[in-house]
Amino acid sequence: MSSIQERAQNFLSVLRHCQHLGLTVEQADENGLIIKLPYSDKIVGNPVTGLIHGGAITTLMDTCCGISTVCYLSSFEICPTLDLRIDYMRPAEPGKPIFGFAECYRVTPTVIFTRGVAYQGDREQPIAHVVGTFMRMGKTGEQGALNGKVDGGAT
Repeated sequence: MSSIQERAQNFLSVLRHCQHLGLTVEQADENGLIIKLPYSDKIVGNPVTGLIHGGAITTLMDTCCGISTVCYLSSFEICPTLDLRIDYMRPAEPGKPIFGFAECYRVTPTVIFTRGVAYQGDREQPIAHVVGTFMRMGKTGEQGALNGKVDGGAT
């Protein structure tokens, strides 16, 4: 496992809501991040059709864009969401996992700009497009528990 993928997995592992949803890092490198959201009854928005609730997709994509920052920064920084825009293109197919891909396309001293897609099977057939901006707050103190878990893997 690459150090970038390990940092992304460590970051994801401290987010309780992501654990509850079963999100996993499938790939992370300098080109971006892929996170998997498995299908489950917990994320169904319409029990008659089995369609996934849009909030689960929003969580997937906000998390994916936010964690994609570790693919570009040399060390972990807290970067809260400033803005997130999601354009839903079509509903997800029931019974299948959803994948989120995100990449950083511009990094400034104060803001990180990300973009990505949610998809099933083929990234060229997106469920949703996303664009997000994240505020750079700087590195956490060396004593910070979150910093240690993401960059060091434990504390």
